[in-house]
Amino acid sequence: MSVQGETREKTRNNLREPKHYRVIMHNDDFTSMEFVVEILVDIFHKGEAEAERLMLMVHESGRAAVGAYPYDIAVSKIQAATARAKEEGYPFRMTVEEA
Repeated sequence: MSVQGETREKTRNNLREPKHYRVIMHNDDFTSMEFVVEILVDIFHKGEAEAERLMLMVHESGRAAVGAYPYDIAVSKIQAATARAKEEGYPFRMTVEEA
């Protein structure tokens, strides 16, 4: 039932996708290639073949982007990976940059 003179208010939802951030793996001379592949499979959910390809990119180029995520997810993945590296005694380094 409408009341005469009733004004309907329109609401606009300006929902935007959150910004994504690239997770960058950096090469070092100590972290094993097997460990890097393990991190890519376990934490970044890459398939074995893609994990090996990314590991080789890091090894040959010095760094590689291994995924793009909302900031909180990117940071938590980096924290999980570096914590595991520390347990294993590796100086593994990862950074995050805006995509």
